[in-house]
Amino acid sequence: QLRLVESGGGLVQPGGSLRLSCSASDFTANDYAIAWFRQPPGKDREGVACLIPYHETTYYADSVQGRFTISADKAKNAFHLQMNTLKPEDTAVYYCAASARYLLGWDCLTETAMTYWGEGTLVTVSS
Repeated sequence: QLRLVESGGGLVQPGGSLRLSCSASDFTANDYAIAWFRQPPGKDREGVACLIPYHETTYYADSVQGRFTISADKAKNAFHLQMNTLKPEDTAVYYCAASARYLLGWDCLTETAMTYWGEGTLVTVSS
């Protein structure tokens, strides 16, 4: 059973940066697709970024393309979401997730593809 714990959320001004981290127990990096999702206030949860190591590919939602970067730190059993040029509409609870399923690629930003979830960390972008 993989356990995921997020950290790094907080309050940041528009235009600022924030780095979220997700620590994983018993994490063999190449066995899992990893992803970040977010749920803005009053809205559904949506996929933000994912990384599929066995395909060596990353995918991003259009709304964050060019501003967010997902990465994995195999040595520390962790993965990260670097968020730059933050906007008020990026305000949300951010969740890290991992999938033990074999994913094709385009499906990695869907909730149903994930098998493990963290509890979330709040990111607020406001002046």
